[in-house]
Formats: sequence, structure tokens, C-alpha cells
Amino acid sequence: MTTDEDAQGRLWLADVLWRLGAVQFGDFSLGRTVRNSPVYVNAKLLISRPDALKRTLQLIADEIELGMIRRDPTFEPFDAIAGVPIGGLHLATGLALRLDKPLLYVRPPREADEVADPHIEGIYRPGERTLLVDDLAAGGGSLVDTAAALRNAGLMISDAVVLIDREQGATRRLEAMGVRLHPILSLEIMLKFLDSAGHLAEGDLDKALGYIRREGEPRSEFD
Repeated sequence: MTTDEDAQGRLWLADVLWRLGAVQFGDFSLGRTVRNSPVYVNAKLLISRPDALKRTLQLIADEIELGMIRRDPTFEPFDAIAGVPIGGLHLATGLALRLDKPLLYVRPPREADEVADPHIEGIYRPGERTLLVDDLAAGGGSLVDTAAALRNAGLMISDAVVLIDREQGATRRLEAMGVRLHPILSLEIMLKFLDSAGHLAEGDLDKALGYIRREGEPRSEFD
């Protein structure tokens, strides 16, 4: 169950992203999944505000702690943290320092070595459980690729944390491989909050929600 304090923390994140100029409206095509989206969120701008980045890391740490102490835990204990390049790497680095956990990341092969397997930076032992961290999830391609590479190296992956979930298939794809996705905010909740705060221009919310619901994944009654 989400407490009022927890909800306020999440809405703080929406507000600070807006104030940083991280929420933009227009026509955006990004990565493998996002095509002609009317809204774009650049959570990487958090690195320009150390105070905001620290508080964001605390939000993630709180999410993990609460998930672990529940009667029916939603997070498995983990031995290391893996950042999904590029957007998740600064978050994973800060979280690893905050939680005193080793950091890993998957370095894709160079173009000249396309047939080679991705290389994992960091020291690890097969059988260790690793938490995935990224800034944003859309279709989940980068998260799935990272999880697969880590598993191929003998690591165990059961949970992934993202700041923003665009709800365009990532949850479904990760669930299919036995990984739970834990977003701090969904794009829809963030946009509804920003609109209620008077930040959005007329029509921006309806256009964005229409896109999310058209391109998004089915929601359960608990979402």
C-alpha cells in the first residue's frame, strides 16, 4: 500500500523534472519503441542538480527497502547493482554508493566486433543476484538485453527499478523472463499531476494520454 508520504515523494520527482525542463512536448521518436510521441522525458537532467539527484536516489532506496520488508516481499535481496547504459548508469552508480553495493554494467561490443558477446564491467561471481536500474522504460528492449547479458554470465536477475515507466510494453516483456519492473512513477500519473498543478498547456494532457493508451500495455486492476 502506498502511504501519503510515499506518494508525495513521487510527486516531488514529477515536479522537479518539470522544473529542470525534462518534460517536453512536440513530436519525438526515441529508441526502438517510441514513435511520434507527443511527450518526452529526459530524466538524465537530474545529474545537473546534485540535491535533486540525492533525493531521487533516496526515493529509489526507500522503494527497495519497503519492498523487502513487506509480508509478501516485492524485491529479492541482491548482491550487486547493474546500470543500463546510458541513462541508468548514473542512477546505478549513485545507488551503489548509497547502498554500499558493487556496481556492474554491460558494455556492448564495438561495431567491428558485432558477433562478440557484450562485456560486463565490474567484479562478480556467477550465482550472485543483481538489481537492474534505468532511468526510463518504454518497450523494455535495453532492460531485456541487459538482463539477458547478465544472466548469460551466470548472474541472477529478478527485479528492475526505473524512474519513469512509459507503459509501452516493458512490464510485459520483463515479466515474460521472470523480472519484476518497479517504476517510481508512471508517465500517466506524472502528466496528470503536472496538469493539475497548472504546468501543461491546453490539450497537452489529452494528447499525451491518448498516445499512452493507444501505444501502451494492458493494465491490471491493481495498477
